[in-house]
Formats: sequence, C-alpha cells, structure tokens
Amino acid sequence: MNVPESQEPLRLEVIVGSVREGRFAPVVANWFVRRAQEDGRFDVRVLDLVDARLPDDLSENAQTTAFRERLAAADAFAVVSSEYNHGYSGALKTAIDSAKYEWRAKPIGFVSYGGLSGGLRATEQLRQVVAEVHMVAVREQVSFHRARKRFDEDGETSDGAAIDASARMLGQLAWWGHVLRDARATNPYPG
Repeated sequence: MNVPESQEPLRLEVIVGSVREGRFAPVVANWFVRRAQEDGRFDVRVLDLVDARLPDDLSENAQTTAFRERLAAADAFAVVSSEYNHGYSGALKTAIDSAKYEWRAKPIGFVSYGGLSGGLRATEQLRQVVAEVHMVAVREQVSFHRARKRFDEDGETSDGAAIDASARMLGQLAWWGHVLRDARATNPYPG
C-alpha cells in the first residue's frame, strides 16, 4: 500500500550546533530528540556538527557533499544552539553557509540554551540568517536559561515552559513540514 506523501513521517534533522570541547549541547539535544521521537510524526536524525567536519573556508570536499545530501533528504530541521558572546557558534554559521538550495522552502525550529538569556540572542540572529537562505522559521522556540541547572543527571528536565514549548514547536514543524514537502513535490520553489 502506498502511503500519501503528506502522511509519511517527516525527516527531521536535529542539528547540534556547538563543537566546543566540554560542551553541554548533547544533553539538550538528546532531551529534544527524545521529545521529537515521542511525538510520532517524525523520522528523527541527529546531525552533530562535531562529526560533519565541514571546512571553514567553505571549500568543496567529500564531507561537504555528504552534508548537502543529508540536508536535501530532510523535510524539517531543529537547531540546538548555545550562545557565545551574544551570538551563535562559528561552526553553525559554517554549516549554514556550506549549503544553499538544500535549505530552501523547509521549516526550522530552535532549541537554545545558555546563561541568563537562555540563548535567545543567538536564536534571534539565526532567524535572520535562515530567512536569507529561504527557510521558514517557526514561531515557537525552546529556551533554557542557566541550562546546566535545568537538567538532572539523567538528562531530563522538569522545566514546564520548555516541555510545553517543545510540543508546540514540534506541532508547527510538522504542519510546515507537510505543507512545504507537498508544495516542493508539486511546484518547485522559485528561489
């Protein structure tokens, strides 16, 4: 039996945007991945930029090709981003700049973490950048201020605002993901 494309699970790539040694990103990313898997509307994958090994000079190589192929196969994205000096990481900027058409007409959500700001300043900058590569940033976002204090030793959180925001963000990613996947299949994006 053929399942209509709009009913097939959406391929959600969760991009881990920090590559710093000793990073807290895996704790936040793993929590969000579990939430997305429990949701049931997604085929969830993790794209950790530590493993991508993209060249800083944006040159073409096997890693860049594999990265672009993975992006092209995705229907939606969620970025887990820390905040460095009121912005997002250089590795995440390199990742965004390493592709072009593969990002277009696809939704993206943000899970940020940091000190008192919870990574919100990094997310605001990312919203501008992803708009430039023709992505649709969903309105809802997840933010953890003082993130290391929000998770227990098992990587779980009782932060009700984050739990609620993750459910709403996943709903928006699913809605946009289905709409844009169907649109790309019938009417290629004119970008």
